[in-house]
Amino acid sequence: MKIVFITQSGKVFATLNDSKISRDFYSLLPLKIELKDYAVAEKYAKLARPLDIRDEPSTDGKKGDISYFAPWGNFVIYYKNQPFYEGIIRLGRFDGDFNAVINSKNVEIKVVK
Repeated sequence: MKIVFITQSGKVFATLNDSKISRDFYSLLPLKIELKDYAVAEKYAKLARPLDIRDEPSTDGKKGDISYFAPWGNFVIYYKNQPFYEGIIRLGRFDGDFNAVINSKNVEIKVVK
């Protein structure tokens, strides 16, 4: 499933995994989100509702991953690698350069199908 992040600087493309949780996230689109920085390693935004995490494996966070942090119900974009943590669930990855998304500071961006 392809998705597009629309920022002030342009469009950034990503591909979601073919998983139940990714399809659940996809069903929320289009979204308007304000990304906030956390730990100088990731950008996050609170979703309107929790995603269905049943039977989804936890993982680490790799640079370029689009993930869900289940303990807090956050949509997450990793721009630095993070070690395995229970509750990080990978949704997909950016198709290429995603600096336009990472450099969006406290500005609303759109995520669309």
